[in-house]
Amino acid sequence: MPEVMTKTMARNVFYGGSLFFIAIFLVLSFNSVGYIRNHSTSAETLTDSVVAGKRVWEENACVNCHTILGEGAYFAPELGNVMRRWGVQDDPEGAYEMLKGWMEAQPTGIEGRRQMPQFDLDDEEIRNLADFLLWTGTIKTQSWPPNDAG
Repeated sequence: MPEVMTKTMARNVFYGGSLFFIAIFLVLSFNSVGYIRNHSTSAETLTDSVVAGKRVWEENACVNCHTILGEGAYFAPELGNVMRRWGVQDDPEGAYEMLKGWMEAQPTGIEGRRQMPQFDLDDEEIRNLADFLLWTGTIKTQSWPPNDAG
């Protein structure tokens, strides 16, 4: 006849299992935080212009249409790697010029096409936004999101 589990045995299994899984959770959490701090990006590259560009991104609610690093809406293209796709990831002035040209050409007036509204950003805001998008392209994301299309 199989042995019946007593209340004490059941309690010990519960507490032992709980402690085991809590310990695993804590170890994995500390490992993840350490990985992010050491491998994703460096604080030295986070300039005032990048911070101001993020502010432009937030104030204009770009995330309502675009994704950045896979987060946001899927109405418009992913922008976390847009400067690499445009071929200007190593050229801040080229990134600014490319973004300025794109934003000033919006909306295109082509019927039946999704179009970005005109935000009327000044040159400094566009430059800051370009710096922010250049910075996001330097974050090591382990190839996420998998988007190389323009």
